[in-house]
Amino acid sequence: MKKLIKIALVAVCMVTAGSMAKAQTKVGYIDMNQLIELMPEAKAAMTTLQAYNKQFIDQLTSMNTELQSKGKAYQDQRNTMTDAVRTKQETELSDLQKRIQDYQNTAQQQVDAKKNELVKPIMDKARGAVAQVAKEKGYAYVIDSSTTQLLVSPPNDDLMAEVKAKLGLK
Repeated sequence: MKKLIKIALVAVCMVTAGSMAKAQTKVGYIDMNQLIELMPEAKAAMTTLQAYNKQFIDQLTSMNTELQSKGKAYQDQRNTMTDAVRTKQETELSDLQKRIQDYQNTAQQQVDAKKNELVKPIMDKARGAVAQVAKEKGYAYVIDSSTTQLLVSPPNDDLMAEVKAKLGLK
């Protein structure tokens, strides 16, 4: 019987201690997308990324123009071609189409890699500022409100103003 009372007492203490610990946890929030958009580094990165992407778009446009002109020429001359020439032309068009698709996939991978390369230091800087502000204000958790819909969000738990000040943004 004494063991049962001791176990019950320990269980009650654990539940009470757990409830008090939860009551002290502070949760803040910030819209990381909005914060990143405000950073001048992000604007410069987007400009660089757009210029990088334009190179691939120009090349793809050129390749598509070539495919269309060859396809039109094939359609215009198809009836007068021999079977061997027609087969050769169809193979060339198919190969060109495959090269375009391969180039497009490669270009997308390279643009994504460049984007990650450019955005990583910006995200690290923003996360660092959020972590500093959270630590200074006593927040145990900070939620990204751009990816999570907050049903209730007290304005005093929004860390945007403090983080902007920490980063020197207006």
